[in-house]
Amino acid sequence: MNFEHTEDRRMLADSLNRFISEQYAFDARDRIAKSEHGFSKEIFQQFAELGVIGALFSEADGGFGGGGFDIAVVFEALGRGLVVEPLLGAVMVGEAISAAGTAAQKEKLGDIINGAVVAAFAHDEADTHYERTRVATKAERSNNGSDSGWVLQGAKAVVPQGEQADLFLVSARTSGNVDDEAGISLFLVPAKTAGLTVRGCPAIDGGRVAELSFDGVKLGTDALLGAEGQGHATLERAIGRGVLALCAEALGAMEAAKAATLDYLRTRKQFGTLIGSFQALQHRMADLLLEIEQARSAVINAAAAIDTGDRLTRERALSAAKFSIGRIGALVAQESIQMHGGIGMTWELPLPHYAKRLVMIDHQLGDEDHHLQRYIALGKESGKEVAA
Repeated sequence: MNFEHTEDRRMLADSLNRFISEQYAFDARDRIAKSEHGFSKEIFQQFAELGVIGALFSEADGGFGGGGFDIAVVFEALGRGLVVEPLLGAVMVGEAISAAGTAAQKEKLGDIINGAVVAAFAHDEADTHYERTRVATKAERSNNGSDSGWVLQGAKAVVPQGEQADLFLVSARTSGNVDDEAGISLFLVPAKTAGLTVRGCPAIDGGRVAELSFDGVKLGTDALLGAEGQGHATLERAIGRGVLALCAEALGAMEAAKAATLDYLRTRKQFGTLIGSFQALQHRMADLLLEIEQARSAVINAAAAIDTGDRLTRERALSAAKFSIGRIGALVAQESIQMHGGIGMTWELPLPHYAKRLVMIDHQLGDEDHHLQRYIALGKESGKEVAA
């Protein structure tokens, strides 16, 4: 199999890496990440003008990419620069609208692609542990003549960049028990909808997150995305794109941490000798390089599988990649800081910020334990299909 990127993808990667290195240096990134908004709307708009958001969408949706490798190329570059702008929300919400939206709803994709609308994915709740089917937020029909529509009641937790979002993709239960796969519906909720309260706070790895409260939020019939009670499949597709994006972002962060550690080993002297000449550190670095290559292989496998029509193949590849990224990301964070010594713990150095981001990526959309169990469960499900 040829793993070389197409010329268009190479050009996109080159231009994006160049833009990030010139406009998103660590000092600028640190200032943006700690700002009141948690990201820069100007930088986000520049990403849109560069075609970065468009690369995450297919031509049918108004973009010029949308494949697994397009997502991987973009987010690997974002990971190298520790970018906090809300592109993850764009790719997840955009995938859901593309998969299940009406013609009118799909018109929103143009505004997401050109950066006019910041989209956020609101699925996790305070008492869930990565379970995709556990949805306690409720949506009930409101049939009061001209006010026919839906009423949302509940809360969502840890929504990335939720304070500045213009549009939320919200999961809510319209029937069944709290853990049932059936009965989950998806809704597109504008940020200024009456009854919606957004409370933000800083995220430990930069940027901001928000809690959403729905107190009798009234929505029209056009807010429902897809068929009532059948949102799980769309939810799975959106989360799958998000998982791939996070894995590629982590790979970019690992590459940056690796480069910083190699540079340190080649310049830091101890006892009058470069520490990179110490055999013990050489062995540790060699092991780390092999692990990072394994992580890259997992991302490539997931990027190739995400566009296949076979659900089990796709989901197993995604869970395998997320498990690998979680394990290897923690190892890279630990080893890089260890080989830097005490200076690796100082916030003025970019390295510990990469380490924090790698650890937090493991906890987004399911940690390594969750995805290992999911991979095993999907394998059993696949075995049952083969036996049938």
